Amino acid sequence: MADIVAGIGISHVPALAPFLAAQKPRTPAERGPGVQAFFDAGDWMREQQADVAVLIYNDHGAEMSLGLVPAFVVGAAEEYPPADEGNGVDASLPPFPGDADLSWHIIDSVVPEGFDLAVAQQMAVDHGFRIPMGVLFGAEASAVKVVPIAVNVVQQPTPSARRCFQLGQAIGRALRSYPEDVRIAVIGTGGMSHQLQGARAGHINEEFDRSFLDRIVTAPEELADLSNADYISLAGSEGAELVMWLVMRGIMNTDVDAVLSGYHVPVSSTGAGVVAMTNR
Repeated sequence: MADIVAGIGISHVPALAPFLAAQKPRTPAERGPGVQAFFDAGDWMREQQADVAVLIYNDHGAEMSLGLVPAFVVGAAEEYPPADEGNGVDASLPPFPGDADLSWHIIDSVVPEGFDLAVAQQMAVDHGFRIPMGVLFGAEASAVKVVPIAVNVVQQPTPSARRCFQLGQAIGRALRSYPEDVRIAVIGTGGMSHQLQGARAGHINEEFDRSFLDRIVTAPEELADLSNADYISLAGSEGAELVMWLVMRGIMNTDVDAVLSGYHVPVSSTGAGVVAMTNR
């Protein structure tokens, strides 16, 4: 039977990868605990020896235009190449191998529960997907099978935090019923607080971010009760990406144990956080 071996929430800001690469030669003490947590998360994730990563992210207009943005998209492809984000496709980046069988099991299980999922049998993935995979799996990222799940947090109306949490719970039921013997890591990406435009450009709410890192483990129902407007007010327009962490948390058990947590600011005018947990 399938085993959910890890749940991780992590920021996917593009500056995170080069920032961590620059920090790598330093000792943990020189990096500081908030930065070290990202390295620890990668070490811990690789120790879990996951066969598949179910990764919840948002497309940033690379694969889906503003003319067509489904609320939820589940990838059901054999592979996922890197998307062109405006500078061409880096030919050195290999595609991620897909687990189409697991994708279809999720789709066939969740749609009858009342979730109208879009299905992508061909999909390129942008930095929202690639950055977390690189941070958490390193050189092994292209060897781990993946199931990408894209959530619309770009074009209004966007799904509510409660609906995202409920989707995660439905996916969790699907994963637990999957008959194959696979080890599954679940990753929710995005945020933390940041806003890239308008009068509040540069907005970072460290107090809310740190509270979110605690409550995503201990009180996810409180976070699911926040409205979309609440998330934008507290965490900025792009900080609304945090609802994707709630999909991840919904997949996990009601009771979980925190493995690690870290927070660093600023990274490209973005609060960057990571939290890892296991099912109790």
